[in-house]
Amino acid sequence: MEKPLAGRTALITGGSRGIGRAIALRFTEAGCAVAINYLHAKDDAEEVVGLITAQGGKAISVRADVSREGDVQHLVSASEEALGPIDILVNNAGILHRVPLEDLDLAEWNYTMQVNLTSSFLMSQAVLPGMRRRKWGRLIFLSSIAAQTGGVVGPHYAASKAGMLGLMHSYASLLVKEGITSNAIAPALIDTDMIRKGTAVRPDLIPMGRFGTADEIAQAALFLATTEYVTGQTINLNGGWYPS
Repeated sequence: MEKPLAGRTALITGGSRGIGRAIALRFTEAGCAVAINYLHAKDDAEEVVGLITAQGGKAISVRADVSREGDVQHLVSASEEALGPIDILVNNAGILHRVPLEDLDLAEWNYTMQVNLTSSFLMSQAVLPGMRRRKWGRLIFLSSIAAQTGGVVGPHYAASKAGMLGLMHSYASLLVKEGITSNAIAPALIDTDMIRKGTAVRPDLIPMGRFGTADEIAQAALFLATTEYVTGQTINLNGGWYPS
């Protein structure tokens, strides 16, 4: 079986469950060593590491709050010490708090921005010096259909995910000559724990009539990690909800 990511190392934030877990497993199948970041789900993260190492892959789990600069530095250092330089960054960690518009306050706004957007900036800035020295790197941002439509969660969430697209575009244009690509994936409703907890989401909102799967997102992430001629792009995986 071809291993297109053999010799590469990926760091996946929020990699213990859902989409992050699926990406970690898919990257491992492609020969990639994987650092799995988590904040609370230690057991889940260690389970993913166990699955990977049992199949002969290389993986570690590292606890870090990626919205905090000090934690980000620790995460990158620990990952590189164990697995080698970070070649691929998947900015997947995020939160989704549904708040009625009349109850949305500055504290919730700032918290959502810090976790969803600032974390992606901090993580990208931390790994980019090494990528630029080696003239190779992949930045992958997990945005959302909410960035383009407003979504069903609220302005705080939509704005944080739209900000990720702006971040992605800027990195793409600035790094295009340096062997580093920067792209985003914008899912709609994906069958994960985060979505199942919501009461405002139903499969019939999707033209295809079903939620997407985490593995479908992982397939797109693998494409972005392995292709060389795509940068500054958003892959919309939404079952036809928002045709681009």
